[in-house]
Amino acid sequence: MELDRAASICTAEQGDGFVWMGIVEPEPEELELVQQRFGLHDLAVEDAQSFHLRPKVEQYEDDEKILFVVLRTARYDDEREEVDFGEVSVFLSERFVITVRQGVASDLHGARLRLERRPELLAEGPGAVLWAILDKVVDDYAPVVEGLERDIEEVEKTVCSTSSTSDSSPSTTGA
Repeated sequence: MELDRAASICTAEQGDGFVWMGIVEPEPEELELVQQRFGLHDLAVEDAQSFHLRPKVEQYEDDEKILFVVLRTARYDDEREEVDFGEVSVFLSERFVITVRQGVASDLHGARLRLERRPELLAEGPGAVLWAILDKVVDDYAPVVEGLERDIEEVEKTVCSTSSTSDSSPSTTGA
């Protein structure tokens, strides 16, 4: 859907639907167009373009109708035995949800599929979308924890087997 069409749906006086628009690693100009069409706060747009140290929820004083949420995402890469991090910024109003995804660990396809399979939940509006996004992000942490636990167990085995080998060697004491 084109940006102007999505904005017109959200600003129409009549209508009971909403738009969920997803943007992946946008250029500043692209995000500026979205800001202009949907009336997003300057600081929130600036935040959506950079990584944060921690998640947050903001509602700016001059715009009490749009909630801004930042979520940290993670994905465990088995091959490299490393955690990839990402971020999802969410602009939420009564008529739209705009997600700005940064990094490889920010896929939301599963959240969208889950809502499409449950139209009664989707009918609850943008709040249901935020719930599905939060649920997906939290669920995606389980494989990360499992991968890190495997790594810790491997390190423990290596450390313990090395120390037990050196402990069993004969010791000599001088007289």
